[in-house]
Amino acid sequence: MGADGLRIDVDGVGQRVGGGRRSRGRSRETLAGVTLSVAPGELLAVAGASGSGKTTLLELMAGLRSPGAGEVRHDGTEPALLRPALGYLPHGNVMHEDLPLVRALGYAARLRMPARTGAVRLAAAVDDALAAVGLSARAVQRLRTLSEGERRRACIAVELLTRPRVLFLDEPTTGLDPATGAELMGTLRDLAREGVTVVLTTHAPADLARCDRVLFLSPAGRPAYLGGPGGLTAAFGVGTPEEVYGAVARGAERTGEETAVRRADPLPGPGHQVEETRSTTAPEAGSPLGPFGQWWLLTRRSAELLLRNRPAAAVVAGSPLVIVAMFALLFRPGAFDPAAPSPGSAAMILFWIAFGGFFFGLTYGLLQICAELPVVRRERLTVLRLGPYLLSKAALLMPVLAAADALLLVVLRALDRLPAAGWGTYGSLFTTVLLASAAALALGLLASAAVREPGQATLMLPLLCFPQVLFSGAFVPVPQMAWAGRVLSAAMTNRWAFEALGAGIGLPALWAHGASPLGPPLLASYGDSFGRATWVNWLLLAGFTLLFLAGAWAVLAAKCRTVGGPSRQVRSGAPAAAVAVSTPAEG
Repeated sequence: MGADGLRIDVDGVGQRVGGGRRSRGRSRETLAGVTLSVAPGELLAVAGASGSGKTTLLELMAGLRSPGAGEVRHDGTEPALLRPALGYLPHGNVMHEDLPLVRALGYAARLRMPARTGAVRLAAAVDDALAAVGLSARAVQRLRTLSEGERRRACIAVELLTRPRVLFLDEPTTGLDPATGAELMGTLRDLAREGVTVVLTTHAPADLARCDRVLFLSPAGRPAYLGGPGGLTAAFGVGTPEEVYGAVARGAERTGEETAVRRADPLPGPGHQVEETRSTTAPEAGSPLGPFGQWWLLTRRSAELLLRNRPAAAVVAGSPLVIVAMFALLFRPGAFDPAAPSPGSAAMILFWIAFGGFFFGLTYGLLQICAELPVVRRERLTVLRLGPYLLSKAALLMPVLAAADALLLVVLRALDRLPAAGWGTYGSLFTTVLLASAAALALGLLASAAVREPGQATLMLPLLCFPQVLFSGAFVPVPQMAWAGRVLSAAMTNRWAFEALGAGIGLPALWAHGASPLGPPLLASYGDSFGRATWVNWLLLAGFTLLFLAGAWAVLAAKCRTVGGPSRQVRSGAPAAAVAVSTPAEG
C-alpha cells in the first residue's frame, strides 16, 4: 500500500475495573506497568491467557479508551488527533453478510471516503483493497458464501479502503484452521512490509512466529515478555510456545525489555525502508458525507439488504396480508350501521385496527439494529452519524407501513367492516394508523438498540404488545381502570390511536343515536375518551415517535462511546479509517 507507518509509544499504562455500586466499591487491576514502543511497519502480537487484558490493552493502544495510569502516544501526539489514520477491527465478522463483497466495500468506501470522491476513485479503492487481501476473484460473491478466513480478510479490506497507517486487530485468527490462519497472518505480514504498523491480539501460538515481536501478558495483566518470537521459549526455559502459558501462570515473569536483544533479525525502526509492492490510488482530501448524504446512502444500503434477504422480505410483505385476512374473518359486516349498530363490535374493530398498525411497526423495527450492531459500532467512530442511521431505517420502512395500513383500511371498508364515509374521514383514519405505526416502529428501534442479539429482540415482542392491549382502554375503559392503570395507560401509544380512531369515525354519535339500548350506557363507561380533538391525539403519537427515536439514539451512542467520539474530518494524506469500539472484554 505504500503507507507511512505510525509509531506507537506506551508508557507505564495500567487499568482498573470496578469501583462502582455493583462491585461494592472494590476495583481490580487488569493491566499494570505496560511500557513498549511499536515502530512504523512493525508487526506486534499481544499474547496471554484469557483474562490477561489483551483486548483492553489493544483498545488503549488504539485510543478507544483512556488508560487509568500512564499514557499512549501516536507519533508523539494524542491518539484522538490521529484517529483518521487508524484502523481497528474488533473480534468476529462485522460486515453485512447478505451483500456481495464488492457491494459491501462500495458502500463502506462511499461512507468513509471524502464526499467529493469520484466513482472511478471509489472503484479503484475497492479494487486495491480486494487485491491487498487476495479476494479479487471473490468480488461478486455474497459474504455469507465465503469461508471464515475469507470473511476475516474481507473485514480487513474495509479498513484498507482509506489506507490506514496503523491497524489494530482483536484475535483475527481465532476459530480459523491452521492453514487459513497462516494465510491471514501472511496478509498482515505483507501489510507490515508495505509500511502499515500492525498490532494484534492472539491465542494461537502459531501466530507468534510470524510477528516481529511478542508482548506476552501475565494473568494479572503485567508484561511477562517483550521481544522476538524466537526468544520466547528460551526466556521461560520451556520447549514450545504452548508451554509458555503454563510457565507464565506459575509466576515465571520477566520484565521483558532486555529479552528483545535475543531476536536474530533487527527490529524495524522509524526510518526503515518499506517494500513497495502495489500501486494504490492516492487519497483525496476533504470532508466525508454530510447528514443528508449519509441518510441517503444508508437508506439505499438497507433497502438492498432487505431485498437480498428473501425470507425477511417475504415476512415484511406477507405479514400484513395475513393479518388483514384474519381481521376480515374475525369481524362481521354492519357493525357501524346506524339503524342497528353493534357498539361492542365497533369498539373492537377500531381497537384492532389501531393494534394492527402498532404491530406492523413494532415487528418491522425490532430486528433492524440488533442484527447489525457490530457494523454500527465499527462505522460509528469513522464518520457514521446516528441520526441519519436511524432515519434511514424509518425512510425504508415507513412507505411499507403506509401501504400495509392503507391495505388494512381498504379491505375492511370493502367488506363492510367499516362505515361508508368521505375522503376526509378515511384520511383521518389513515393518518391515525400511520402515526401509530410510526410510534411503534420507533419503539421497535429503541428495543432493538437496547438488546444484544436478535433472539432477545424476539422475546421483547410479547412484553411490548401485552401492555398495549390491556391498557389501551378498549377492553377496560380508561375511566373504569384503577388509578395506577390510568397512569400506565397514558404511556400506551395504542390508547391514543384507539381514541383518535373513535373520534375520527364519530363513534360517540353512532352510539348515542343508534337504536341499540347498549349504546348510551357503553358510551358513558368510556367517559370523554373520544371527546378529544383528533389532532391532539396525533400530536401525542408524534411526540412518542420522537421520544422513542431519541431514546434509540441515546442507547446507540452509549454502546458506541469511546474516547474522542467519531472522526468528522478527513485530512489530506490520511483519510478516515475504520475505528470501532468492541465490548470491554478482557483478554
